[in-house]
Amino acid sequence: MAKVKLTLVKGVSKRTPAQRATVTALGFKRTNQVIEKEVSPAVTGMINKVKHLLKVENI
Repeated sequence: MAKVKLTLVKGVSKRTPAQRATVTALGFKRTNQVIEKEVSPAVTGMINKVKHLLKVENI
């Protein structure tokens, strides 16, 4: 399957609880952290929900 590289570029301090939970569920613990994920419908939905906080690159 395809992979994406995700970077958290904005903080979550002033975001809604749902957005904070989504960022945590993706595996982020701090700003500027980079994570690689397999593309699946669930991961794509989470990325779309917080795409304004992320930088997404296809691998």
